[in-house]
Amino acid sequence: MYNDNPTLDNLEKKIDESRQGDVFFQEQMLGKESDKKFYIESYGCQMNFSDSEIVASILSGIGYQATKNMEESDLILINTCSIREKAEQTVRRRLRDFNKIKENKPGTLVGVLGCMAERLKAKFLEQEKLVDLVVGPDAYRDLPQLVATAVGGEKGINVILSREETYAAISPLRLGSNGVSAFISIMRGCDNMCSFCVVPFTRGRERSRNAYSIIAEATELFEKGYREITLLGQNVDSYKWSNPETEATVNFAQLLEMVAKIHPDLRIRFSTSHPKDITDEVLHTMAAYENICKYIHLPVQSGNSRVLKLMNRTYDREWYKERVEAIYRIIPDCAISSDFIAGFCTETEEEHQDSLSMISFANYSMSYMFFYSERPGTLAARKLEDDIPLAVKKRRLQEIIKLQTQVSLAHNKADIGKTFKVLIEGNSKKSDEQFKGRNTYNKMIIFPKVTGFKPGDYIHVKVTDATSATLLGIVEQ
Repeated sequence: MYNDNPTLDNLEKKIDESRQGDVFFQEQMLGKESDKKFYIESYGCQMNFSDSEIVASILSGIGYQATKNMEESDLILINTCSIREKAEQTVRRRLRDFNKIKENKPGTLVGVLGCMAERLKAKFLEQEKLVDLVVGPDAYRDLPQLVATAVGGEKGINVILSREETYAAISPLRLGSNGVSAFISIMRGCDNMCSFCVVPFTRGRERSRNAYSIIAEATELFEKGYREITLLGQNVDSYKWSNPETEATVNFAQLLEMVAKIHPDLRIRFSTSHPKDITDEVLHTMAAYENICKYIHLPVQSGNSRVLKLMNRTYDREWYKERVEAIYRIIPDCAISSDFIAGFCTETEEEHQDSLSMISFANYSMSYMFFYSERPGTLAARKLEDDIPLAVKKRRLQEIIKLQTQVSLAHNKADIGKTFKVLIEGNSKKSDEQFKGRNTYNKMIIFPKVTGFKPGDYIHVKVTDATSATLLGIVEQ
């Protein structure tokens, strides 16, 4: 258990030390002034987008400026995802687009970052002649040297995985930020060897970040006007950091509480939770603090125990249902979302029906839904036959999507007439006369603007209508 119980003065001292680490890193990285520019695209999970902000900070430290104009950039980077084949195909198409930029502007460098770089490694340098840099997710600190190598005409590659790297001392450069919401990475890697997943091979083993550096980053964001942070990890529930000075440990529930205490106006979200690890302690902590959002993303992947065993998810249908029941018991109004994979190896029609029934049982507010895509190197690719025809996978996926859409619509319609505290994020996509913002349940609400309010403000909105994806409302006077 965490028993360090720092005083306020001690906590401020630890935060200052963490910030000094940021300053030291930046001073070490600073080079002479430069007019060079970099352009970066990110694909996949929130962790990739968070990593891109770390990359931007490192490049800024050596004189590169971020640009949204790919044609004017000197360095084009693509932060990649390997979770599905479609994601990798998208990256390959984008690399062909980047090649045209190189043809028109000789000397432009192109780099592949992230999970796909880690998985394919040297193949990029061998097969994709236009790629100058291949950098794995644990090697971003080496970017200054790798860029210098590429500028000198040689290929730069570092895909070595680390057991220690958390980038704790680097202050991310918030790319395209709305100034209201931000991501904070609290841990890296994954020890869960799900048979369908490449993440343990592309991001390495789990390691948790210094809790004080997390508090320092969250505090600084709040002081800069941010009002919502999302704590990120492949499996946040397994977060565990040991203080080397006191040997006290901080688990995820305790970290949540530490962040929640920064200020009542700082909202906290987190992603992603693993069903085998989410504890009642986490749920009770969420219930105790109004500013910890009442929303949990709890991927199930399949509703059938046999398929879950083949997936190596380390829980069965009944375990998952018990965790859902615990959430609703401790946080009765909590919103839960999920992930589904349709058509996993050997899945029968009856087992597919178990997934459908789980949607109704858990009453998910929404889900991310895909059909199974075999990834090279995974346990499933080595041990199991991808034997479900593509047409069957797509049909089952459509059935999952159809039911989830119905459940989401009913979930949202139940909110009509209710009033929610909403954090204004900015203008809605369709009209500058409307604001958009989320409530504690991670539901987007669109409502007409009112004088005196701006992004970053909290406002109370009464829901008047709903679709399966969005709530519509009016400001409660």
